[in-house]
Amino acid sequence: MSRPAELPGPELLRFGRPARWVHGLVAVLMLVCIGTAAVLYNGSLQVLVGHRRTVELVHVWCGAALPVPLLAGLFSRGYRAELRRLNRFTEADWRWLRSRTRRDGHIPVGKFNAGQKLNGSLSAGAIAVLLLTGVVMLSPDLAPLSWRTGATLMHDWFALAVGLLVLGHITFALRDPVALRSLRSGTVHRDWARREHPAWAAEVIAAEQARPGFADRPDGAGAGHG
Repeated sequence: MSRPAELPGPELLRFGRPARWVHGLVAVLMLVCIGTAAVLYNGSLQVLVGHRRTVELVHVWCGAALPVPLLAGLFSRGYRAELRRLNRFTEADWRWLRSRTRRDGHIPVGKFNAGQKLNGSLSAGAIAVLLLTGVVMLSPDLAPLSWRTGATLMHDWFALAVGLLVLGHITFALRDPVALRSLRSGTVHRDWARREHPAWAAEVIAAEQARPGFADRPDGAGAGHG
């Protein structure tokens, strides 16, 4: 028995290779920055790890490298399309944030829900602030003492906020193994897509059905339509 036309395949492509590489590299750099920051600001960890100067250098260089994958990804058209989706807040997103039953499917969620969009915006903004304040902290010849003192205070608080943001991000990711796997494989199950991101699933499936030769696929995906 052939599959119905709306099920042309078992999975949907969610993330292309450039987006997965950018996410992975930023994640590694961010986790190293958080780990080295913990060592630098905690006396007990400093004693345990030692090599403070080395830890400091690793922290500085990984922090400076954080924007590199994000900027390199801009060379990919697919990655730029992902950013446009992340940066676009719709009326459905605002309703999703206000709703207490946001996951029951009554709000048409696109490729990214409002929480993921907020996380992306907050992460990008925090990286920019941490990078700028880090430059000021390390520029005694260019910035007066008052600037460096203020930059240090702001850097510390933003680092704490980013640590909590990353912890929350990881917690939510671990609760959804399908979404977590998509960052490695790039694909998700169609049932998951219809349940968690119905508007995006409908968009992708409609695009698949519109492709030439869809009805003649050898797996029978187009059978029963005509």
